[in-house]
Amino acid sequence: MPNRVLETPYPLIDADPHASRVIRYFRPSDYAFWASTTAAFPAALYFWEMADPSRSKLKTPLKLGGFLGFTAGFLMAYQRSSLRFWGWTENKREEDRDLEELRQRAQEGKPLYGESPQPGWVQYAASTNSQWSQLKFAAFPMFNLVNHNHHGTDPAKYGVKPAETSS
Repeated sequence: MPNRVLETPYPLIDADPHASRVIRYFRPSDYAFWASTTAAFPAALYFWEMADPSRSKLKTPLKLGGFLGFTAGFLMAYQRSSLRFWGWTENKREEDRDLEELRQRAQEGKPLYGESPQPGWVQYAASTNSQWSQLKFAAFPMFNLVNHNHHGTDPAKYGVKPAETSS
């Protein structure tokens, strides 16, 4: 089954980026968003307690709020980075970095998206399960942790000859 092709305002970099690439491509604004979300959860609990005191200790709720803020902030930063890979938001910096990184891999004769010990059908199943999963983080957080060749882009733009792309 072919990848779904969407018209996006910016160029598609990768339809199903590996989790390590998404995290490596975080911008400083993503880290700032993550940090502010981490701080906002316990701060909101603290101010809520000030507005309506409950006469109980806040130690455990503040720790839980910090953990929830940290987790929610990471998922939102991951999603923001993924949106740039998909071309849904401005992605010039990521596009240049991707082009440089994958051209280097192609020149060295390495597979563009890494090697995987899994058989082809497992790679395909993993790609179909994780593609667009960043839109469903609220229901079920899922990340692409498998190297595969199903990325919705033409490997020729990195200098790979068509015969080399078969898996």
